[in-house]
Amino acid sequence: MSRPCPPPGTTAAPHTTATPARTALTVRGEVARPVSLTVADLRERWEQHRAEVVFDCATSGPRHHTFEGPLLREVVDEAKPVFDPRRRKDRSRFLLAVTGGDGHHTVLSWAEIDADFGNVPILLATAMDGRGLDAAGSQLVVPSDRCGARYISAITSVWVGAWT
Repeated sequence: MSRPCPPPGTTAAPHTTATPARTALTVRGEVARPVSLTVADLRERWEQHRAEVVFDCATSGPRHHTFEGPLLREVVDEAKPVFDPRRRKDRSRFLLAVTGGDGHHTVLSWAEIDADFGNVPILLATAMDGRGLDAAGSQLVVPSDRCGARYISAITSVWVGAWT
């Protein structure tokens, strides 16, 4: 099932109606220190990276946006995933499941974001097109994706765990 895109000509994210309770996200699972973070935390505690993206929307065609936010890898690192960081094969079996406030989910592999593997600069966006996402909640941004299905809005949870 694909996620609906905003009407043509708009620049709003498709799901920006998060309530204040949805603006915090948790990093949990197989981590030593679960953390809860607001958009302000994401903005203030990590370097902000910029991604200009174009992705194809199934209902309205190409969407052009500029996102800013920290790298997902750096944020998750703070929660201390329980793999041995010196062992590549240990890291490569870990997954990240991202859940949005609208019920959408996606799964990424640690290897996608790890500098020794894919090194994809996936963001937890704090701003879209120059506007802060404080009220809407952070958004997962996968700049290398051709379609926007893994752009998860109003993130509530990032679960980290191993595939055994």
